Order: sequence, then structure tokens, then C-alpha cells
Amino acid sequence: MIEEHLLQSSFEPLLKQEIKDTGYLKKVKKGDHVIDPGLNKGDIPLVLSGILKVYRKEATGNEVLLYYLEKGETCAMSITCCLEQKPSEVKVIAETDVEIWMIPSVNLDRWVSKYPSFRRYVFQAYQTRFDELMQTIDSLVFTNMEERLMKYLLDTKQATASFEVVKTHREIANELNTSRVVVSRLLKKLERENKILQRRNCIEIL
Repeated sequence: MIEEHLLQSSFEPLLKQEIKDTGYLKKVKKGDHVIDPGLNKGDIPLVLSGILKVYRKEATGNEVLLYYLEKGETCAMSITCCLEQKPSEVKVIAETDVEIWMIPSVNLDRWVSKYPSFRRYVFQAYQTRFDELMQTIDSLVFTNMEERLMKYLLDTKQATASFEVVKTHREIANELNTSRVVVSRLLKKLERENKILQRRNCIEIL
């Protein structure tokens, strides 16, 4: 699996060999934790298949969904913590069954300096996350909760490549940092408008 990914990448041959030699395959079941807050010098996940969710905990204790990681992507915030030698500030959980290639963080400094392709890869990860952050800010400032909910459902559909969002109302509320009652009411409204169809712990986007 890692060989297939590396063949499709623009990494230099020496870097591909180092990634293969120093990393290791990790298979994670849906719902399992990959990285937890406070972890020191953890390894960096490179997604080979499946989807990861990245959360950050607020000072109040609430958890906010930051972004998804899909095939070929890595966690920009984990890289930042490793490069700055800080404990992890995020929690990474498997949204689906996932196969990831874990890269030892001790290599990051040297790879960023030595390999232009890896430097570009890291900068691209930051840029992708920054663009998503700006979209989130726009959503919070300019968009009402119903539009945010519909955008969340469509983003989840795109990330999972499925028209079915398999989540409870409570899970969606937590990820949107709102109440379950609000989510339930808005989902019912979207269902009346024939935009979705609800089943037990499952929402189908029509």
C-alpha cells in the first residue's frame, strides 16, 4: 500500500526510500483514537485509505471538529507541534476504518531541510487547512445554522464519498458546537424540504 502511494507522489527517490524504511503501517478501526491531546513527540499519520477526523478541545471542554484527513493527506497541526516540540493540541479519530503510514517525527526537521518536495508537501498541508479555516470563519460569521448544517452534511458526503451520513444527532451537534435539539429541528425541516431522508442514526442526502 505505501509503495503504491509513494509511486504516485512527487517525492524524491531517496525520500521515498526513507519514508518506506523508517515508517510503519497502522490499521485503525472506525472510532479509534490515532492521536490524543498532550501526546509528546508522536508519529505523524499519512493516510493511505479511509478518513480521519481532527478535533481541538476548547478551554470550556467542548470539542470542535477542525477538518477531515483523506487519502494522501497528513495532519498539519501534528506537524507543527512536532516541529516546535510541543505536546499535541489535537485529537485525531478514525471516521472510517483507516490504513495509515506512521512517520517518526524525529525525521521532520531533516526532511523539510533536505527535500524540497517534502517542504512543498508540508506547506501544501498548511495551505489546505488555512483555506478550510477561512471557510469555517466565513460560515460562522455570515451563515445561519441551517446553512452550516447543510454544508456540514455536504462536506461529510464529499469526504466519505457516500450520500449517507451515519451519525447521531448528538454527534452532529457536538461537531457543530450546538445543541442536539437545534440539530434535530433543522434536520426535520430539511427533510420536509426533501433535501434529506432520515433513518435511525443515518441521514441520506437527496
